[in-house]
Amino acid sequence: MARHYLDHASTSPTRPEAITAMVDWLRSSDAGGDPGRIHHEGQVARAAVETAREQVATFLGARSREVVFTSGATEAISAAVFGATERGEHVVAAAVEHSAVRMASSLHDVALVGCDRAGHIDVGEVIDALRADTALVHVQWGNHEVGTLQPVTDIVDACRERGILVHVDAAQAAGHVPVDFRSVGADLMSVSAHKMGGPPGVGALLVRRGLRLRPLLLGGEQERARRAGFENVPGLLGWAAAAEALEGTGPDEAMTARDQTAAVLRAVARLDGILVYGDPVHRLPHIVCLGIEDVEPQAVLLGLDQAGIAVHSGSACASEDLEPSPVLAAMGVDAHHSLRISVGWSTTESDIDALLAALPEVLSRLRALRA
Repeated sequence: MARHYLDHASTSPTRPEAITAMVDWLRSSDAGGDPGRIHHEGQVARAAVETAREQVATFLGARSREVVFTSGATEAISAAVFGATERGEHVVAAAVEHSAVRMASSLHDVALVGCDRAGHIDVGEVIDALRADTALVHVQWGNHEVGTLQPVTDIVDACRERGILVHVDAAQAAGHVPVDFRSVGADLMSVSAHKMGGPPGVGALLVRRGLRLRPLLLGGEQERARRAGFENVPGLLGWAAAAEALEGTGPDEAMTARDQTAAVLRAVARLDGILVYGDPVHRLPHIVCLGIEDVEPQAVLLGLDQAGIAVHSGSACASEDLEPSPVLAAMGVDAHHSLRISVGWSTTESDIDALLAALPEVLSRLRALRA
């Protein structure tokens, strides 16, 4: 049976360009040196890391010195919180932020702000939550469950007027919509390679030039003493290759993704018992979140998986725990019964056709069993 992968918002398959870059490095006679050493092998590795840094920085609209490589967005978020809260304990975040943001911030004095039923963060509520001792404000570029784009610039501008640091979680947005760190004016931004077709285990925290933060990881002078630990050289080269590929294909991929998710939205509009969550227009192009009445999400996921289709539930109960989705709960919609469909660089028309053929059959069968 053919498989149809429609869970790119969780992770996207590694692009061929990234695989080639990593394999070429690992096979190279010069590979294996420590980028922190002055011998030939070390200097070759250092040059590779800095070339990758420049390519990733260019793709994200940043200066190369603003890029601190990490193991992924989760580490980058924790590093942002740890570094910023040296200035104070008060943190402001929206209830629709990713769990990595909410949990990293939960160790401090957190003010959670709300959103509307489409998942838009309330800028006024963010401003009202600011205090004299606020150290950091989080804002996601686009929501990871429903795709809604957030008023990033408005929140950054409001915080800049008050001298408060802003962290932007761009992990779900980078590679799918244009992300420009310099233009948006944020102090910190977290990104992850595997969401855009780079390898897993690689990410970055972008740190505005001139901003000094205490490092989360100690033990060495890597990343200009901003993040200790041996650099994942092949992973960084793979990410740089993916970013370079996206420089040419990104706009076309985004247009294709929007067409594919629009086809899903048109088709489900004809089905009974299905709602669409999130902003239908101002959204990340690759994500659709559906509310499915009267059917448990695990059963839908398993039914689609048996039909060869991989998707995800917006409810956390379909993954690691039994809690409803905090994102959907914050939006005031059913947090227990949802389905997230997300496309990416490898998605084809046949993948969408397979989903649209299987979904009505799976729902009909499950509802018949329930009856």
